[in-house]
Amino acid sequence: MNGGGVTVELRDIEIFLTLAEELHFGRTAERLHVSAARVSQAIKKQERTIGAALFERTSRAVRLTAVGERLREDLRPVYQGLKESLERARMTAQGKTDVLRIGMMPVNAHDLRPFWDAFRTRHPQWGLRIRHAGFIDPWGQLRAGDIDVLVSWTPVEEPDLTVGPTLFTEHRVALAARDHILADRPSVSLEALGDHGVIGPVRPLPDYWEDAFIPYQTPSGRQIERHHSAANLDELFAIVAAGEAVNSLGAHVVRYYSRPDIVYIPLHDAPLLSWSLVWRSDVDNEMVRAFVRVVRDLGTAAL
Repeated sequence: MNGGGVTVELRDIEIFLTLAEELHFGRTAERLHVSAARVSQAIKKQERTIGAALFERTSRAVRLTAVGERLREDLRPVYQGLKESLERARMTAQGKTDVLRIGMMPVNAHDLRPFWDAFRTRHPQWGLRIRHAGFIDPWGQLRAGDIDVLVSWTPVEEPDLTVGPTLFTEHRVALAARDHILADRPSVSLEALGDHGVIGPVRPLPDYWEDAFIPYQTPSGRQIERHHSAANLDELFAIVAAGEAVNSLGAHVVRYYSRPDIVYIPLHDAPLLSWSLVWRSDVDNEMVRAFVRVVRDLGTAAL
């Protein structure tokens, strides 16, 4: 792409936008199947071209600068439109007429293969694309039209969004450093979160939605303090591994994020966590309706 005498490679734009979402060089490299050095090289090249830093880097975290925030907002719709044009061309070449775009907040897309496979079998005329969606700005991709449907924990009480059937439910686990005082216990209570404090988001989330994931109070009514903040799972894991806080997540992380420095402890008095389909109420999408029928036919999975 060329504008005003500035040439930017499409791959470099993809790297920038992915890093702006992940805020972690290693995770960005993994998602794009490139080396961390390639990610760093692309960002440095863009910063030299623009003449300003796009990210603030510390030993613990990566953050967008004001210039980086503006560039992300300007580039995202342009890049998304170009990607969708290329995807439509590819689908047309394969005899498919459109593609359903699903955003996943949980990381266990593999567990949900029966849903994906059933949709593809019933509707071979459509493609299916599954992408990660972070918990910061949780419904931004939906509202921007970047995805058609989101898998989110519930409840979701947004006036412009519709909540559909539940894909799966799961137990919850507490996370603690391997040498933490809780680490050897067979299970713990939500009261333990009040004893040690948890990690909050770097940006405000709707109170009801955050409370549904990690409550603000223990069953006895004590406050659960948010001692630190994180923008993604990698930052959260780093804080927990350092022994600075504990936290709670859905139990699927036990399978998908096995780590030598963190233990997962069942929370024996926490309610099940439910993950459901969410989509924009003002968009009439035939593919979303078809996928909703698939989920209702197969029923909620218990993982």
